Amino acid sequence: MEAQSSSELLLSRKRRREGSNGETEEGERLGKIPRCTVGLKHPAPFADELEPADGKPYARVSMEEAKRGTSSERPVRVYADGIFDVFHSGHARALMQAKCLFPNTHLIVGVCSDDLTHKFKGFTVMNEDERYDAVRHCRYVDEVVRNAPWTLTPEFLAKHRIDFVAHDDIPYSSAGSDDVYKHIKEAGMFAPTQRTEGISTSDIITRIVRDYDVYVRRNLQRGYTAKELNVSFINEKKYHLQERVDKVKRKVRDVEEKSKEFVQRVEEKSIDLIQKWEEKSREFIGNFLQMFGPEGALKHMLKEGKGRMLQAISPRQSPSSSPTREERSPSPTFRLPFFTKTSPPPSPPPHHSGARGYLISEDDDDEDDDDDDDEN
Repeated sequence: MEAQSSSELLLSRKRRREGSNGETEEGERLGKIPRCTVGLKHPAPFADELEPADGKPYARVSMEEAKRGTSSERPVRVYADGIFDVFHSGHARALMQAKCLFPNTHLIVGVCSDDLTHKFKGFTVMNEDERYDAVRHCRYVDEVVRNAPWTLTPEFLAKHRIDFVAHDDIPYSSAGSDDVYKHIKEAGMFAPTQRTEGISTSDIITRIVRDYDVYVRRNLQRGYTAKELNVSFINEKKYHLQERVDKVKRKVRDVEEKSKEFVQRVEEKSIDLIQKWEEKSREFIGNFLQMFGPEGALKHMLKEGKGRMLQAISPRQSPSSSPTREERSPSPTFRLPFFTKTSPPPSPPPHHSGARGYLISEDDDDEDDDDDDDEN
């Protein structure tokens, strides 16, 4: 029941409708489904291993009854057949659609044998036992019929009590018939399903054939021998040589990428260094101009110092009425203004000149007094 409810949740989602450009239309996806454990623990049984059905006569279920839903004791028995070579998601989706055709479905899957397949369709990658086992491990399958017939007969349908046959609606011409399901459709027992575009056994084989050399080299690297791969001695050596050449190319490519990364890092660092150097040089030039420029601090300092020196060195003008000698008060030696912080003395008389005018002491006063006495 849990598996059936999960299938109903999956079917409740709207199908993706692809436009001409292959893009999924917006608004088609619904919300996420709730978490639940619906995995099965055992593979589906084979039909010939099951107990025989009860003695009740075989009576088909109509399409209307099947859509309304049947009792749990009488599920709708749906049959789907195929080759199922290289079992892929397209096969699984087709079986899921067949399983979810009706509310209560028992899905029977028929797998054709190697003899029939090779006769009517062609050679297969997997043998019949591998294909049987792949199908019975699909979660949607309830029963597997081995060695299924290529064309369904009334006896086969009655033996397995089949109500409906599920397959895509494209006419399947084979075994001298334009459509092997024509009589099933006419009997009203056909239930169509949709093919999954872009995936099929033929597509997968085409990819392998197209890239044959790549896969041969891959398997040789994994330890398969040339004999196992049906490869000649010359081709084996050729593939080994190609592998060595590719290794050298990969190494060269890696070195080129690393060198490009290194050059890029060096360029980034050089750009950073240049930017920092420019910033520091602008800062240095600005500081230099601020100090030594035409209006820099050094010029103002020199002007101010020069003015102070000129003011200190140049003598001041004597006043018009100088005091007499008696009015002068004797004082100790007076020094130049720039050697002391006291106010400068009055200017000396005009007849004094030279260095004597810069230093006036008591000895000079005494000499002047002696000269006056001699004259008297």
